[in-house]
Amino acid sequence: MNRELLAGHRPGAFPGTFSVEEVYVSEIQAMPSKSSEVRGNATPAPAVTRAAAVLDVLAESASGRLTLSDLARELGIPKSSTSNLLQALEDAELITRLGSDYALGVKLVELGAAYLSRRDEVREFYRFCEEAPVLKGETVRIAMLDGENVIYLARYEGHPAVRLTSNIGDKMPVSLSAVGKALIARLHDHDLEQLFPDDAELPTLTPKSLRTGRELRAEVTGIRSQGYAFEDEESTLGVVSLGVAVPTHGSHGPSLGVSVTALKATFSDGQREAMVQELVGLSKMLGNPMG
Repeated sequence: MNRELLAGHRPGAFPGTFSVEEVYVSEIQAMPSKSSEVRGNATPAPAVTRAAAVLDVLAESASGRLTLSDLARELGIPKSSTSNLLQALEDAELITRLGSDYALGVKLVELGAAYLSRRDEVREFYRFCEEAPVLKGETVRIAMLDGENVIYLARYEGHPAVRLTSNIGDKMPVSLSAVGKALIARLHDHDLEQLFPDDAELPTLTPKSLRTGRELRAEVTGIRSQGYAFEDEESTLGVVSLGVAVPTHGSHGPSLGVSVTALKATFSDGQREAMVQELVGLSKMLGNPMG
């Protein structure tokens, strides 16, 4: 079993693709989350905002590394200002220099690991998976809703037939993940329509991926009635996933969910029932850790 709190982020690609035995599924480029105009705007704390923007740009880069000129152009600020920012970030080990390029630094890994290790939900997530008769042999993840995406917070690996190639901290569109579908099913219909109007074009990874907001919202009714979401080869051919939302009390705290993956070829109704039962148990424990 591999306990993984934080792995190196592979920027610019949709995570959540898998390798099934010897087959690796290629990833597609993610759309940038911010424009250069936004990054360059003045704020009450421009140095901090611009430093954070540098990290955003590097995280979104397909190669994971950019030159001073590239960063200055993306940020929309002079090279001299960019150089000063990069020097300060390098001194803090938040970025590292690779020849003439810059990349994210090891300090970010340490900070991310520290954040996750202090979350009670993550610790309890691992404990439950280790003791669950079915889940202890599978790949299980806990994720947090972030707008139209989910962010994976932790991953438990028993001895699964499906190996994840995604990294903790990566984002995945909700329409391509069972846990994402389970989480948006809790939203009010009005909010769902705002996020995913009928003609909204969704990102796709396989021929079975949902393509429009109408298709995604059509699944919500079934998810609400059965209490879990099913992702059927929509992110990776040959792989299915089940997802359950963690119950919340009031409006405070993040929207969390849990999911498990399986091979489509060997997936049975009995396996589905057992996995859902344990996922529901896990979600209830995370939603009410005091019992």
